[in-house]
Amino acid sequence: MCLIATTRLVKSRFVAAIAVVALLSSTVLPITRANAARVVAHQQTSSSLFSVGVARCTFVDPTRSVLNYSTNPPSVLSSARSLVTEIRYPTRLIPGSPIQVNGAKPARKSGGYPMIVFAHGYDVTPDTYTPLLDAWVRAGFVVVAPYFPDESASAVAAQHGANTENDLLNEPADLTFVTRSILQSSVNQTSRCHVMDGMVDATELGLVGHSDGATAVALLALAHGNDPQGVAYSDLRAGLNYRAVAILSGDEDAHLTYASESSDPSLLVIQSAADQCNPVRDGVKLYNNIDQTNKWFLELRTAHHLPPFDGVDAAAFRVVAATSTLFFQTSLDGVISAKSITVTGNQSPRVAEMFAGKTRPPIFRALNIPATCGPD
Repeated sequence: MCLIATTRLVKSRFVAAIAVVALLSSTVLPITRANAARVVAHQQTSSSLFSVGVARCTFVDPTRSVLNYSTNPPSVLSSARSLVTEIRYPTRLIPGSPIQVNGAKPARKSGGYPMIVFAHGYDVTPDTYTPLLDAWVRAGFVVVAPYFPDESASAVAAQHGANTENDLLNEPADLTFVTRSILQSSVNQTSRCHVMDGMVDATELGLVGHSDGATAVALLALAHGNDPQGVAYSDLRAGLNYRAVAILSGDEDAHLTYASESSDPSLLVIQSAADQCNPVRDGVKLYNNIDQTNKWFLELRTAHHLPPFDGVDAAAFRVVAATSTLFFQTSLDGVISAKSITVTGNQSPRVAEMFAGKTRPPIFRALNIPATCGPD
């Protein structure tokens, strides 16, 4: 679910600076919230091009006086923003090997791989979305996902009931900072995040988020306004070639305007008609505000807020994984598939329906679901 702060905040200068600490180990990582349906969905939708390596690097931005939303009113917590970032990357495919291995040797590629930057939702972690993120990696993408300091599951548990959800306003700057940090690590052999050495093609960047993370992604990629530091979102994303943007059950800030960007990134919006957290009308509104032809809207007919994206709803997850993977392959890799994005989204009519381009998704199809948020 998403809450948007409306307090006007004082402007401050944004200066890029990076400190990196790599945290690597060599153990096999379990799939969080694993169950039979989720594992089956993961195996059925994963590409067979690569296996998945996992590493964590910590990127520290010492330039931001970060607001702590657990205080009322919000106060400055620190003068730095520390972002533990989970990195998933292609490794050599070995039949019978584990789905993902921490610290595995990267399968390096001349020129690097396209990179997808992922923003998680409230009270979860990037690991919650393991099947979906792994599906993208197995198709040939590097996927990086920061743990947001006040919205990850451990941070929420430590808050003892305090509502820090408006930390999402700090997250657009987090996403660009992590993006630049990874790109620097890819070209700088002296970086302490060695696993990224030569792994990323800076011209092929995707941006995607779920729930609060989707709201943060929409702010960064499509909104006109300023973040808590007083920096315009357009300035935050300047110089970063985000060519594909995916909004998974997201929302708009009602006080800002959203519009197409001159860089013309492809847009994919995925929303469930039965979403209890962010009603489908939220996604429809955002989609309709973006006046471009290279956009797609996938409506999940009966799925709820999280299960289509963590693999618990196996039927919806299969459509989400296949559609989003082809979307990124088409938008970033330039892959021309026998199946279009629209055809892929419509492959299971009882599960999902795809709309494309200037076709406006009909809001009246939305189910009358109470605006309460839960795991289902």
